[in-house]
Amino acid sequence: MLEGSIIEAFKESVERSDPQHADNRNDVTQGIHGHLHHFAAGHHVWLNKFVPQLQSLAAKYHVGNYVAIRGTNQRIFESMPIYARLGMHILFYGREQVKLLEGNKRIEALLMEQSKREGQIYDSPGSRSHIPSFIQTYNIDTNELLYPPDSPAYKNFNDFFYRKLKPGARPVQNPDHEFCSAADCRLVVYPAIHDAQTFWIKGDEFTVPALLGLDKSDPLCRALEGGSLASFRLAPSDYHRFHSLADVTVIGKPRDIPGQYFTVNPQAVNEKNLDVLSANKRSVLILNHDATNKKIAFVAVGALLVGSIQWTVSAGSKVRRGEELGYFAYGGSTVVAILEPGMVEWDSDLVANSSPRTPGKLGTETLMKVGWSIGKAPRK
Repeated sequence: MLEGSIIEAFKESVERSDPQHADNRNDVTQGIHGHLHHFAAGHHVWLNKFVPQLQSLAAKYHVGNYVAIRGTNQRIFESMPIYARLGMHILFYGREQVKLLEGNKRIEALLMEQSKREGQIYDSPGSRSHIPSFIQTYNIDTNELLYPPDSPAYKNFNDFFYRKLKPGARPVQNPDHEFCSAADCRLVVYPAIHDAQTFWIKGDEFTVPALLGLDKSDPLCRALEGGSLASFRLAPSDYHRFHSLADVTVIGKPRDIPGQYFTVNPQAVNEKNLDVLSANKRSVLILNHDATNKKIAFVAVGALLVGSIQWTVSAGSKVRRGEELGYFAYGGSTVVAILEPGMVEWDSDLVANSSPRTPGKLGTETLMKVGWSIGKAPRK
């Protein structure tokens, strides 16, 4: 059965990320970080053993996403690594697969089990040997790192994955714009939540109360009703610390919500029969916007192979825009920010990419860095 073959291939890709695996060779592309061109070039004979149909599946179902380069008319295609592609096939091979996933605890248990296993592998001291290959595979700029790649500060691969950058590596741009990107990411923004549901978040069960894990009568949900939304999607290659999008004060402690480990790739977020953002493991931090005294719900959403969500601020902390709030351990992940109505006017170029005028067309994410302008307060 094809579904079983894909599951076995997914599990094998995770095991091949273990430095102790006989075929690992300290090369991250031999496991979860392989890409389609590696497969086509014959670098993954083992994968063909499990899923000989993978290339034809990849042709039938998307294996990546186009993202916009800010300030240009350019769109670039970003290929999915093997683990994300296999995770997508587990989700969507055949139209019945979504129904299978939502009702099949075996699939949910598999994704949770393998996500925890990947966390164990990348927390092991031997995983440090993957750092050079990871840098090469994703062309990471080592000049901006606070500690060089061979520093003893990195006791394992995960330490490098949520690496710190040098002071000034992500300056806040446009001082007259009060809101900046919260992450190195692919970003969509929407002036109203219903716009997000039109162009991006297609899950038919998505609501603000569901995302926050609260009853719709909760005062916070009522305050955020009709508000604005921004979604910051981080790929595995990205700097994985997330920052404040505005000058804020932290209200209370983060609230962790248990959940699944589904992929947050756009193809999953765009799927109308599956609300991955509200289904996944996530942690909610409430921020008070200092200038307006209005609330921002800052939701860190875990994803396939994400080990953990960690916060580096505490209740009462004053955090300036561009300053750190926390980080994700290994894996792709997403931050969703929901702001009360009337707080922000998103930058027009980001709105144009996120909300195309062509009927029926989905939005396009814009490639961003921490500190880049995303919007300003409405001018009276």
